Order: sequence, then structure tokens, then C-alpha cells
Amino acid sequence: MNPTTTQVTTARGTGTVAALTFDDGPNPGETDAVLDLLAEHSIPAVFCVIGQNIQGPRGAELLRRIVAEGHTLCNHTTSFADMGDWTPEQVEADLTENLAIIREALGDPEAPVPYFRAPNGSWGQTAEVAARLGMQPLGLGNTIADWETQDVATLTANLRAAMQPGAVVLTHDGGGDRTGTVEALRTVVAEQVAAGWTFTLPEEPVTAASPARHH
Repeated sequence: MNPTTTQVTTARGTGTVAALTFDDGPNPGETDAVLDLLAEHSIPAVFCVIGQNIQGPRGAELLRRIVAEGHTLCNHTTSFADMGDWTPEQVEADLTENLAIIREALGDPEAPVPYFRAPNGSWGQTAEVAARLGMQPLGLGNTIADWETQDVATLTANLRAAMQPGAVVLTHDGGGDRTGTVEALRTVVAEQVAAGWTFTLPEEPVTAASPARHH
């Protein structure tokens, strides 16, 4: 991967593909349930992880399971702080600290963390710093607004609407009670799989060193 400063908002592949991304974990309970669901359908996903949650109850254990089951990591900073007005130096310190937390929990100083997503979608100068540190900025894509409600019917409808061909879909497995999100995922993922959809990862950037691939 050759990071650019442009946010990636599309899934790899063509046709009825989508990429699932999960923010604000790992979180005991919801992350377990999400991983069980993904394993059931052999779906890869991106987990945008928070350092303080990795250091919380079962956080390191869940992070190790995420990686062991073939999922991709995204640096979502050490906390839930809004970085929109932070200096590049402040951003770099936090992102570097979170990389260290992730790699220490995994016991792997070279563990790949190819993406970065800014908390609250407040980017400021974070994309430039992330790219310089070797992480591709991952855009919000299609959200389901599961920070506003955990009503299952609402989230199921929102998730169906978010499942557009080529979409990066943003849901949450942490940051609070996400049981409604998990229930909506169970329903909609099963529907999409039955309808022939493929779940992939977000696109890699296209640069001079990483030419466009032919599908």
C-alpha cells in the first residue's frame, strides 16, 4: 500500500461488493458477536480500534482474535477525542502511541495497520500525518447512524440503504451499547449474502507505484 492523503470511500472489486468497517472497539460482547457473524459468512472486515479500549477489559484478547481471523486493522486513535483542530505534532504523537498500543497487544512490533480513520469524521490535518506514517485515510463511507439510536428496525433499514454497490459501510462495535447494530447486521448481512453480494475491503490507493488493477 502506498498511502495518499485522499480518503478511501469505495470497496475493492466491481459489481455488488461492499466493505464492512467497524469503529470504536474492541468491545467485549459486541465485538465477539460481530466476529462470530463474520466468521459464519467468511467475510473480511476492517476494525478501527481505539487504544483505550485495547487496554481495557479483554481488549488485547479481542484484538488478537480480530487479527487471527484475518481482519484488517485501522488506527482510530488512542481515545475518542476530536482532532479537528490539533497540530500535526499532536496528531502524530497520538497516532504513534496508538500504533504502539496495538503492536504491544499483538506482541508484534511489525503488525500491519494499513488504515487510519479520524474520530467523528473530523479530519483537520490528520490525513496528511497518517499518510506520512504509512496509513491510508479511510473515509466514513455510508453510515447507518448507530450513534443516534440502537432501535433494531431503524438500524436494519439504515443498513439496507447503506449497502450500495462499491460502498464502504460504517458501523460500530464499540463506543457504547451496540447490540442493535449487531442485530441489524445479522439480518442484512444474511440478506446480502443470499442475494449474491461479496464483501471485500476498502480500496487501496492508486499511485504511480501502485497502478490500477484490472478486474
